[in-house]
Amino acid sequence: MLFREVVGHEEIKRRLIQTVKVNRISHAQLLLGPEGSGNLPLALAYSQYIFCSNKTENDSCGACPSCLKMQKIAHPDFHFVFPVYKVKEGRDTVSDDLIGEMREALIQNPYLDLDDFLENIGIENKQPSIFVGESANVLRKLSFKAYEGEYRIVVIWKPEKMNIQAANKMLKIIEEPPERTVFLLVAENSDLMLATILSRVQLVKIKKIDDQSMQEALIKRQHLSADEALRITYLAEGNYSKAVKMAEQGDSFLEDTKKFREWMLAVFKNNITEMINWADKFATEGRENQKIFLSFCLVMFRKALMQTYSAPELARMTENEKNFFLKFSTFVSGNNILEITSEIDSAYRHIERNAYSRLLFFDLSLKLGALLRKSQQLTVKT
Repeated sequence: MLFREVVGHEEIKRRLIQTVKVNRISHAQLLLGPEGSGNLPLALAYSQYIFCSNKTENDSCGACPSCLKMQKIAHPDFHFVFPVYKVKEGRDTVSDDLIGEMREALIQNPYLDLDDFLENIGIENKQPSIFVGESANVLRKLSFKAYEGEYRIVVIWKPEKMNIQAANKMLKIIEEPPERTVFLLVAENSDLMLATILSRVQLVKIKKIDDQSMQEALIKRQHLSADEALRITYLAEGNYSKAVKMAEQGDSFLEDTKKFREWMLAVFKNNITEMINWADKFATEGRENQKIFLSFCLVMFRKALMQTYSAPELARMTENEKNFFLKFSTFVSGNNILEITSEIDSAYRHIERNAYSRLLFFDLSLKLGALLRKSQQLTVKT
């Protein structure tokens, strides 16, 4: 992957490139950033730049043998580790068992979500992990000399999923790797990682993608209008993976605001028949679309809260949304927003675990209706 294909993060790109130019590549780095921020694409672009035999001032050449192999995630000195589910009995499943499927998925979408990948290959609904067998596999690979490159690179995606045995076994080689070996750990939550590993890596902190870079990428790559790209940018909140999913929904995504309004009207009025009808509609949609819509609902409630407390500029509304939020915000306040957020978050997690969606959405409708009426009642009393 080329650096110019990574959305945003221009300063981080310059810093990574500079480490190669001055030959100061840290042997163990942690690229820490939220989901969809681009920390994995950055790791891939950085690896390609290190391997490239004809580097330009600001990027890989994209045409040398090393670049061509990295574009296929198939460079012999590049090793990719990621969480897997146990799919074979008798031994730990390792990344190499699924590397063909992973290469194909990353070539198609370097902003890949792990859960989506594992669901697509039919091994969802289990707990992914990096098992101790993976550590042994990495140690074995690094016992050999480099095949082609000056460096060997090990990218560990989501090291927070590494079990204790694997982490302890990996610890020593991360601290003292063989000469010209680079570990790039790509994580979203450092709180779930062993403190001993964190103390041995150089932190590269990656923020959410800025609005301008996100909007420009959506216009150029997803062929959206400026207005629609801006709307999705606001909703995605720096998560490019989420933004692409929203863009791919096309016309159905344009209906989300209307759907949200009609649903909120039904739940506020406590119209049981309408809420059952809504639950039936939601149940017919795919799990991924259900998750996207719940994320959309969280954003809508946050915008309403900002409007309530006279901070609409923080809500980043489009012109078409402002009139709606002037009315809807009267039902959202500090009295109910934490409970509303908690209920939607809980529903999101249950969907990920294959809950019975018809019952789930009806139950959520009842709870949200009660919370919205609660806020209005407290306002009237005041």
